[in-house]
Amino acid sequence: MTVVQLPESPPERPPLRLPRRLPVRPVLCALPLLLVTVVAARHRAVLADGLGLLAGAEWPWLLAAGCATCLTWPAAACTRQGAVVERLPAGRLVAVQFAAGAANHLLPTGLGAGAVNLRFLAVCGLPLARSSAALALYLLAEAAGRVALLGLLLLAFPGALRLDGLLPTAALGPLLAAAVAVPVLAAVVLLGVRRLRTAAGSFLRTALAEARAVHARPARALALWGGAFAFPALQAGALVLTARSLGLSVPAGHLAVAYLAATVAVALVPTPGGLGSVEAALVVALVAAGAAAAPATAVALAFRAVTVWLPLAPGALTLAALVRARVI
Repeated sequence: MTVVQLPESPPERPPLRLPRRLPVRPVLCALPLLLVTVVAARHRAVLADGLGLLAGAEWPWLLAAGCATCLTWPAAACTRQGAVVERLPAGRLVAVQFAAGAANHLLPTGLGAGAVNLRFLAVCGLPLARSSAALALYLLAEAAGRVALLGLLLLAFPGALRLDGLLPTAALGPLLAAAVAVPVLAAVVLLGVRRLRTAAGSFLRTALAEARAVHARPARALALWGGAFAFPALQAGALVLTARSLGLSVPAGHLAVAYLAATVAVALVPTPGGLGSVEAALVVALVAAGAAAAPATAVALAFRAVTVWLPLAPGALTLAALVRARVI
């Protein structure tokens, strides 16, 4: 009788253990606070000087400047709402703008606020193509409102800026050449690469359709353009009030022109929230508006303390709370 030996069964393998999920959300919650600490440490001298100047300022004017700064977040929320057809939750939208302001000062210009708002629109149910088109429409309206307001103020106060001696004549040629070369080079690259051309064409069609849909509703168009004009006007008002709190006697219209000219000029500098570049541009613009160098520096530092440094930590906390609550 033949005995058939069955093959031995292979030893049992231990069950596969899936790697534990990385704690992404807690890290994202802590990241804004960490970035605030890093930015504050890097700019501690500017921060200390700006906050020190606030101690000697006239508090009624300074409180009014703080109120004008707080109103910029509802103005930004109004513009964001005007860029989409769907109705967004108003309270969360304002909170997101407050948090986006902090993110904007922690990342290169526009990237922080753009990323926060894109995520918020995605949570609200908008597809990426439409939310990107809404972001582009917002940026276009904000830039157009700022430049148009600057043009109107320059017509009202034609002698507001005296640029003689502030900008070397030899620098005008290279600046104009760079201003023309950059968009031309971008257009050449876009037209030369087929994949980029196709993607840009698709995005442009989506953006135009979104813009037509928004402007077909008067309430959305009013929110879009009203907020686009109100936001820089409130920021300029905060500068005027800060200057008054420190006793600067330059006319209010000239101060508003100086602020808008400085922010338009510095928009192409890719620094986080314009940190460093805005202060320098503001000092130059205030001197061009008629202020002495020392008071202009004091006003620029105090203004940035009110509008950037004081809201930065609360904005980062709000951003962390929104991430934790899955609002963004």
